[in-house]
Amino acid sequence: MRPFLSVIVPAYNEERRLPATLAVVQDYLERAPWAWELIVADDGSRDATVEVARAAFRSDRCRVSPAPHNQGKGAAVRRGMLEARGRFRLFTDADNSTPIEEVGRLLRRMRRTGAEVAIASRAKRGARIEKHQPWHRELMGRTFNGIVQVLAVPGIQDTQCGFKLFRAEAAREIFRRQTLDGFSFDVEVLLLARRLGFEIVEVPVRWIDHPDSRVSPLKDSARVFRDVLTVRWRHRGLGA
Repeated sequence: MRPFLSVIVPAYNEERRLPATLAVVQDYLERAPWAWELIVADDGSRDATVEVARAAFRSDRCRVSPAPHNQGKGAAVRRGMLEARGRFRLFTDADNSTPIEEVGRLLRRMRRTGAEVAIASRAKRGARIEKHQPWHRELMGRTFNGIVQVLAVPGIQDTQCGFKLFRAEAAREIFRRQTLDGFSFDVEVLLLARRLGFEIVEVPVRWIDHPDSRVSPLKDSARVFRDVLTVRWRHRGLGA
């Protein structure tokens, strides 16, 4: 049976956080009234991420998609999305910052509006931030998003929340064109969705900061800015 929902969890050296997240995700999916699959898209982890993921699985609907070496979160999400079989395909971070239950909000909005892409937002009115990031990270995020709105995807208030849902057709068309392997891939994905004519809805969610973020405010901000310019040029012939 084709899954209704595929859940993709990109992971790199996540042996510590991943078991708890997989337990919560599986608890949710096992209560759901529809068919599902769970894919851990490992990004060439050097620790025991693959082993602890397999040990945490409780169903043959769960699997690891391994990479031979570290490529980046964008590469891991792309591989998981293109391997998935679900009618709807969600990627969610290994730290469970956006609780898996929030997928229900995204699904309802997509089915009500007919949108092909639904993204979680910490910035939309109605979002519940239960634990905030440090002030310098929040400032970095607001500054970065202002730049992204001008240069790439105007109108989207939160491009970087790691909880995004796609209909199968949109996932195939977007991720077979997506090229960035690093953290900037979210912007490229949304730019591609817009240029391919897919409707994006931004949905306020509950969110909890986890302090051991892998993103460096200075180094990664500069890289993301460069990547935004790169994808604008790279996909300049696609759509408007």
